[in-house]
Amino acid sequence: AIEADIPPDKIIKEGLTAGMQVVGEKFSAKEYFIPDMLASAEAVGAAMDILKPLLESAHVETKGKFAIATVQGDIHDIGKNIVAILLKGAGYEVNDLGIDVPTDKIVEYVKNEDPDYLGLSALLTTTMVAMREVIDALKSAGLRDKVKVLVGGAAVSEEFASEIGADAYCLDGFEAVKVLDSFQ
Repeated sequence: AIEADIPPDKIIKEGLTAGMQVVGEKFSAKEYFIPDMLASAEAVGAAMDILKPLLESAHVETKGKFAIATVQGDIHDIGKNIVAILLKGAGYEVNDLGIDVPTDKIVEYVKNEDPDYLGLSALLTTTMVAMREVIDALKSAGLRDKVKVLVGGAAVSEEFASEIGADAYCLDGFEAVKVLDSFQ
């Protein structure tokens, strides 16, 4: 596509994003499974690495800055990694803060880097409380109104997201893209 002089934004929209939508549909229909999702997400990630210099030189605007982290006490990152790759493919500038990220590190990042969005992931019910701690710490630091917080992970629910004051709950990476695009 690059050799054929197809613009990077068209490669992303009509190739990568469209392809991942098909993968998402097949995953929802139980035709594809987590390994298929991971392989597809890794392919999109590799393509985005190739396209990044072209996007920067073409001055393609990102849809916003998105920070993502697996909260303190949790080391699971498969879902987080898929979300990060899908968001990159959808045109967001993504900074992955990693796993087992302490609340103060997340708050410090939001303070210094001013992301538009913050994604918090937790697989374990025992680490979900850290999501509430992050939101409370953002409030205490006067930063809560400056960033939209999305939460997700196997243990998390719509009700929990509402209870802790998150802006949105996302079941998976495809829903995260839809939710973020709805904020535009």
